[in-house]
This record gives sequence, structure tokens and C-alpha cells, in this order.
Amino acid sequence: MTAPVEPTDRQRRRESALARRHVVVAAVCVAFVAGMVGAAYAAVPLYQMFCQITGFGGATRVATAAPETQLDRIVEVRFDTNVAPGLPWTFEPEMRAMNVRLGETALVHFKVKSRASVPTTAAATYNVAPALSGPYFGKMQCFCFTDQTLQPGEELEMPVVFFVDPALAEDTQLATLKSITLSYTFFPKATPVASGKTEPAKAPL
Repeated sequence: MTAPVEPTDRQRRRESALARRHVVVAAVCVAFVAGMVGAAYAAVPLYQMFCQITGFGGATRVATAAPETQLDRIVEVRFDTNVAPGLPWTFEPEMRAMNVRLGETALVHFKVKSRASVPTTAAATYNVAPALSGPYFGKMQCFCFTDQTLQPGEELEMPVVFFVDPALAEDTQLATLKSITLSYTFFPKATPVASGKTEPAKAPL
């Protein structure tokens, strides 16, 4: 019987280097996953701050009063709703689109319903397309960036009051604009618990 061959020092060093490399790769993967989870919960406040600073992505403006004039020009406003992965909610507008005159104040309701078996909390981000129309889209009442906590099976109706500024008619880049899409996406957030601490929103069992 042939005696087993002892590994050489070079082989030992190579195996040790490979083992260290595997440990580093595993640590990087764990850190990446943890970072992605943290980013998911930070997405809403970071997006809000980014939009407020840069006006990126069709960020709208907050209005305290409706325009004093209305124009005959009509624009179709479409409503798009989305739910981020991991959030067991259904989310939809009461209607998919409406026609509004420039300067006209309009009201639309959105409904969310929880399909979870535990309380869940989420907040919505938004954007307007085309992005050039964002500065002319004013919202007087909106649920975006506000934490919404739903009990199992609970349904909530949320109003949005908005208008399209008549000044849009003076923008030559939007001379042929026929429609604007207002899009919302709900992202899961930490859910408050009785102890005052927070825990991640959980999917239904």
C-alpha cells in the first residue's frame, strides 16, 4: 500500500490562502445583504431628501393654494400604483385616469389593503412623467412620505388633491403634451412595537 503523500509547504500556503479568500468572500456577501436590507428601509427618507434638493425624477411641488385661472387646454392625468417586493399590500387608484383643465383642482382617492397576518408599516414615494411636467404639477394634499400602518386585513383610503399649473401652456417644450402620469410606490418600513422599539415589516406566514 502506498503511503499518503504529505502536502508541501507551497501547497499548504496555497490552501491557506484559498481558505482566507473564501472567508473574505463570505464576509463581503453578508455585508452586501445587510447593506441592501438597510438601504430598503432608508430608501424613502433618502429619496425624499434627494428629490427635494435636486427635483430629480419628476418631483412635484407642494402647493398651498389653487391657481386663480383656468385654461381650456385639457391634459389627461394617469395614475400608476406599485408595491415594493416584500410588502404584502394591494394598492390601486379609484380610477386609472382623469381629464383636467390647466388650473383646475382635482381630487382622486387611492386605496391600500394589507394582506399580512401582522401589523405592517410602509411609506410611498412618487414621481411624475414626463419629468419636465413635474414643476407644473402641484399637490395640495398627498399621502407620500407619510408612514401608514395597517392592521391585518385593514383597508385605507387616501385622497390626493392636485392641479396642473396654467403656466405649463407657456412652456414650449411641453407644447404637445397630452398626458401626465403620477406614479406612487409603497416601500416597507420598520413597524412600531409596544416596547417603543421597531421591527421590520413581515410578510404573511
